[in-house]
Amino acid sequence: MTVWGSGYIATKIGIQYAAPFTFLSLRYALGMLCLLPVLLLLRPEWPRAPRELAHVVAAGLLMHGIQLSGSHYAQYLGLSAGVVALILSVQPLITAMVAKRWMHERLAPRQWTGIALGLAGVLLVVWHKIDVRVMTLGALVAITVSLAGVTAGTLYQRVFCPTVNLYSAAWIQFAASLLLLTPLAFAFEGARVQWTWALFGAIAFLVVFASIFAVNALHTLMRHGQATKVTSILYLTPIFAVVLEYLLFGVVPSGLTFVGIAVTCLGVALVTASGQRPAAA
Repeated sequence: MTVWGSGYIATKIGIQYAAPFTFLSLRYALGMLCLLPVLLLLRPEWPRAPRELAHVVAAGLLMHGIQLSGSHYAQYLGLSAGVVALILSVQPLITAMVAKRWMHERLAPRQWTGIALGLAGVLLVVWHKIDVRVMTLGALVAITVSLAGVTAGTLYQRVFCPTVNLYSAAWIQFAASLLLLTPLAFAFEGARVQWTWALFGAIAFLVVFASIFAVNALHTLMRHGQATKVTSILYLTPIFAVVLEYLLFGVVPSGLTFVGIAVTCLGVALVTASGQRPAAA
């Protein structure tokens, strides 16, 4: 979750030097290069059937292409980090509703309470960063698309790609997202890049720690745990962002932020500690 939290900061730095589609195209190109030594060393299995390959590509486009394009463009269009974090934090609630309806997961009342507390806690944590004056329709549409993409992507990969090798799948998903976004980068942004060490550092950090390690860890947890329990941990992302802001930039959290951190942690504890009810016959 530290990686997810620091991802907001790395993204904010990166999109100063390359617009979102261009920035993400560079990110996925570097991701493919970084994964090549791993693939050559481990020689993992690749999707064998066209149907399996199609599922891997679909999950990747939802998770990497749509989700990140939406969240990056929302920040690029001026939406504050607080609003971005708050809207994306609705994911555990939507996941719980989808899992209850179509995946036959039953949540105890304590878990539903935890979901509500977690969302309320995130609101308190990011309250000082919420600036409604910079909200635009385009930015709100972009972050809503991002929320839909990350929720659908994580659940889609859990249901339709339960046994694929995560390293080979990641390479395929990077390639599919690169093919989707590169034409958009040239068509809408001119693929303009200001080459700086800050840009390279932001891309390298997001590739290695976010796109590879954090996403693979999320999918691994989704394979072995209740979907709502796993995604509820994402409530902790803004907390780590607050900690990193303090350590890197000296931004001192307010009293309201500390209250929000406590409420968020309580909410996550209620969701993850509660036992899952058996599914109805």
